[in-house]
Order: sequence, then C-alpha cells, then structure tokens
Amino acid sequence: MASIDDAVLATAGGVILSIEVSAGSRQNRFPAGYNPWRRTILCRVSDPATKGKANAAVLAMIAEVLGVPASSLQIQSGATSSMKKILITGKTRSDIIQRISDLES
Repeated sequence: MASIDDAVLATAGGVILSIEVSAGSRQNRFPAGYNPWRRTILCRVSDPATKGKANAAVLAMIAEVLGVPASSLQIQSGATSSMKKILITGKTRSDIIQRISDLES
C-alpha cells in the first residue's frame, strides 16, 4: 500500500514534496489527503489560480504547517500546473513525513 513517504524525496539540495493543488476551494487545507495513483499529497487553497495567487498561498500554508520560513520553500516544477514539486530546505525528509503524518491522524 502506498503512503505519503512516496511523495517526499530527499535530494542533495533539500527535500522535494510532490503535491496536487486544488485552487479555488472552499477552504485552505494541507494535507488534504493522499493520491496513491499520482503519489502526491493533496493541497486545497481558496485563492484562484491566477497571477500566482494560488502558488503564493500554497507556499505560505506549507511553510506554516512545516514550521519553516516561506523563504525555505520554492516551486521546483509545476508553477502553472496543479501538480507541483516543492523544494524545502531546513528540514529532513523524516521531519516532513512525521509532521504530515501527525496532521493526517
């Protein structure tokens, strides 16, 4: 069975988090579930996907949830897609998995 571990990858430059964003949702929520087929953690933001508003909201929310400054996050790929790879510095893969797992429980 797949788990969120599949969506978190350690690299030399930091940790890559694979997420799937639903912009224009009723509420902001991260994590909002897991898509085992795509191996992504779901993220919902109320901001629209225009002029980078949803991307900014995603980064701010993930930074808050993980307890890191927003400057520690960067969209590695998928800036114009719902499928994104977020580079996180300042945390280990196990730190991120533990924090997200705690929130899903």
